[in-house]
Amino acid sequence: MRVNRPALTAAALAALAMGATTALASPASAAANVTPQQVCGSSYKTVNSAPVGTRGTIYLTYNSTNGKNCVVTIRSNPGTRTDMSAWIYVPDTDQGDSDYGSYTSYAGPTYVYGKAHCVDWGGSIGNVYVQVTGSNCASLKENRVTTVR
Repeated sequence: MRVNRPALTAAALAALAMGATTALASPASAAANVTPQQVCGSSYKTVNSAPVGTRGTIYLTYNSTNGKNCVVTIRSNPGTRTDMSAWIYVPDTDQGDSDYGSYTSYAGPTYVYGKAHCVDWGGSIGNVYVQVTGSNCASLKENRVTTVR
């Protein structure tokens, strides 16, 4: 899937700000205590994470066998459906993946080939949005932004 990062970010935030939900089927469940490995796959190891306020955590995982990254946003307390998202983008290759919808427990998984590339990733729960840019770039410093709308 080819995406343009500015267009992806703008479209994602616009859709979520309006409270839009998608009708796309996604494997979100109400299971409590879901782990990133249960969502992305057992071969994916957590390499980074970011809190979504007190509502949950976004996880960046990596599978060294296939070179893919996976992002999943997991709520701290599953329950009533709420707007959630998970996304990932590789600027060098202009490849990205995203999942936006109304879920009870988690959004994602989203996958992209990221071996030897910096990645941008993030997600949201309700009105709290997190964006991490320039992540996992060896000595380069990543940038994290949390926005409440």
